[in-house]
Amino acid sequence: MIRSMTAFASGERATPWGVLACELRSVNHRFLETGLRLSDELRALEPLLRERVAARVQRGKLDLALRLRTPESTASLVVNEALLGQLGELATKLDGQFPGLRVEFTQLLQVPGVMQVQAADSEALQAEALSLLDEVLDGFVAAREREGAKLATAIAERVDGIERIAAQVRELIPAIREGQRTKLAARLADLPHPVDPGRAEQELVLWLQKLDVDEELDRLGSHIAEIRRILAQREPVGRRLDFLLQEFNREANTLGSKSVDARTSAAAVELKVLIDQVREQVQNIE
Repeated sequence: MIRSMTAFASGERATPWGVLACELRSVNHRFLETGLRLSDELRALEPLLRERVAARVQRGKLDLALRLRTPESTASLVVNEALLGQLGELATKLDGQFPGLRVEFTQLLQVPGVMQVQAADSEALQAEALSLLDEVLDGFVAAREREGAKLATAIAERVDGIERIAAQVRELIPAIREGQRTKLAARLADLPHPVDPGRAEQELVLWLQKLDVDEELDRLGSHIAEIRRILAQREPVGRRLDFLLQEFNREANTLGSKSVDARTSAAAVELKVLIDQVREQVQNIE
């Protein structure tokens, strides 16, 4: 199943250190280019994040945001019990020397080092972040595949149209050849001097060979079969399709340049229109 290069996915996860939020979006690009926006606590993960993304995505300009939201009201505070105990023992020891001295408990909490903000477990936090990214990547790839299925349908419809036009041209070729033969015979009959029939037939054959488009139609048929085969594959095929469309366009141009009939000229134009429409869709494919 082919994939689009345009997609979006997001997810959140509650952790003991706050809420992890991940967003991943992408647009078309010739290669894989990943931009990261990370919270300070997650910057050490950058190489691993790029590696995880590259393992699942091959093309596109990606924007990955991974942040840790830690509201001040939910900040985890811990008491340095050892230090608090030492202060309590010191207060009891000095109580006899300073009978009028009274120390409130809240004052002890204000002594530097007694109250501490609980630091995040970096390894556990990073594991949570990578797990969340994997979930978001699952949704991201699924979104690409859904959009890719729509692109494949649109391309297949136009390829069917290309095949119908090629078949119509192939049916017209015998009548066009006979018409050219009749037209040339009429012109030769109007000449003031008779022309050797053998030489006239030889020139006609050479002329018709220059106008022959059987090879172009055969190659077009091969390209049609190939594009259908490629659309059924699961790996990234955007670049291969882009190259194949150049071959499609080459056959359509040759068909137009060899045309001596309004019907085949119109068919060549219709082919180029359909090929351009396919190219527009292919630009969105990974």
